[in-house]
Amino acid sequence: MAQHADLISFNWTLVMNWVTIIVLFLVLKHFFFDKVHKFIEARQEAVKDVIDNAEATNRRADEKLDAYNKRIAGIESEGREIIKNAKVKADMQAADILEEANKRAEAMLEKALKEIEREKAQAIADMKNQIVTLSLMAAEKIMEKNLEIEGQDAFIDKIIEQAGTSGWQN
Repeated sequence: MAQHADLISFNWTLVMNWVTIIVLFLVLKHFFFDKVHKFIEARQEAVKDVIDNAEATNRRADEKLDAYNKRIAGIESEGREIIKNAKVKADMQAADILEEANKRAEAMLEKALKEIEREKAQAIADMKNQIVTLSLMAAEKIMEKNLEIEGQDAFIDKIIEQAGTSGWQN
């Protein structure tokens, strides 16, 4: 039984080891644990601040990205609107130019028709004068006499009237 007694015997070395550990724990706690604890808390706060700043920066970046995307979409729609307005304006100008060209063509055609009518009237008048001259010459030859000037004028007027009312105007 003596062997069992050594297992339960009181050993001062064991007590001194426990006292040393407790004193060492209290000294470390007093001088180092508070500082280490404060350092760890400060480090945790710093990490938390960095994470918060990163999240805030990401939110701002997302907001700016959304704003830029909206601006780009606005610019694209504005560009489409400008192109649409330019096309409408070009179509209107083309229609105006076409209308002006048609008016000029109609005016030129009208002017040409008037010129043709004037030349036709002039040709008919020249033809009547030539016919009158030829008729007078033929009448003189036939009559072999000289008409009096007064009679000649009346005779010419009568022939011109008859020629004007007859089929010479076609």
